[in-house]
Formats: sequence, C-alpha cells, structure tokens
Amino acid sequence: MSDDNLIIYEEEIEKIDLILARMLKGAEAKCALLVDKDGHLITRQGFTHSLDTTALAALLAGSFASTKEIARLVGESEFSVLFHQGKKDHIHMSLVGDRSILAVVFDDRTTIGMVRLYAKETAAELVKIFVALKSKVQTESPGLSDEFAATAGDKLDDIFQD
Repeated sequence: MSDDNLIIYEEEIEKIDLILARMLKGAEAKCALLVDKDGHLITRQGFTHSLDTTALAALLAGSFASTKEIARLVGESEFSVLFHQGKKDHIHMSLVGDRSILAVVFDDRTTIGMVRLYAKETAAELVKIFVALKSKVQTESPGLSDEFAATAGDKLDDIFQD
C-alpha cells in the first residue's frame, strides 16, 4: 500500500518495544502489535503467545483497507481509529503516521478511554521515530535503492541473456 518502503533497524525496534511496553503498563492492556499497512508485523509486546500474530497482522491491515473504502463512501478520507468489542477481549486500532497500524488488545480490567489515551500518546512517539528514521536512511544512503535496482536489473539481464 505504501509507495516508500522503510527499513527499521534493531535500534529503532528496541525503542519501539520500550514505548509499546510502557503503553501496555499504563493502559493495563494485554498486548500491542505494530503492523505496516501491507499487513506485515513490525513488532509486538505483551501476552501474544496465544495469538497468531502473523494472521492477525494481515487481517488488521485488511480491516483498515476495507474501512478506508467505507470512509470514502461516506465522505471521509479514512477513519484513523477502529474499535472492536468482544465479550472478553477488545481491540483498539489506530493509524500511526501514514505507514503503520497500532493494535492494542485489552479486556475489562481497563477502559476504552484509557486505551485511547495511551494509544494516542504512543502513536505520536512512534511517528517521531519513523520521521527520524526516514531522514537517517536518506542521509546515510541517498539513492541506495536506485543503485540496488540498477545492479539487480543488470544481474537479471545477464542471467536471462545466457
């Protein structure tokens, strides 16, 4: 979905994990997943052992994609927050910048208001990390992807010309 890919290094993942862990503690939620809009799991925190996080990540992205079309039909560009309420567990999902989705799974030990508050603060912190990371990558390796694409194209030409 996103035209520009962003490489997230281990250093940034560690920062993101700390931010997510702090949010979970403050909101008293069960777990959190950070997913890109293409449905790939970036990272997760909390009690995720009983979840198929790979499938959940893909479905979360699909949910946002379909909801974007619903929003368009009612005159909105997109909905930035989704909430699903179950009997025991609930999921709060929110967009983080233009490239990722923060999903928080919680139960009745906390409230949707508390989760929304902490998720909003967390999303703002994550956006700062993504902005800094994007400028860091552009500074360290301008035109790297163009150079890689040209080299890869040359190699493929060599393979198929033989």
